[in-house]
Amino acid sequence: MADPITLAVGAVAGAAATAALPAVVGMLGFTGAGIAAGSTAASMMSASAIANGGGVAAGSLVAVLQSVGAAGVSAATSVAGAAGGALLGALGSLF
Repeated sequence: MADPITLAVGAVAGAAATAALPAVVGMLGFTGAGIAAGSTAASMMSASAIANGGGVAAGSLVAVLQSVGAAGVSAATSVAGAAGGALLGALGSLF
């Protein structure tokens, strides 16, 4: 049985990581106004476009990160992050 404290710590860590995601994505250059020139995001977009014949594929990592940069993280994603953290905490307590 998983320790309740470990589950709580995992849930808090998962929620914190999910809350920090938009800030980290913004620091990479994925912003609400688009991809920032000269940023890591711009390099990623360039590489993705070259690999896909001139366009960025829908659903690719670059597309998903740009979506997060533009719109943030939904409440459902935040709940999933906390649940994922709790799950990892539970699994970690078994070993």
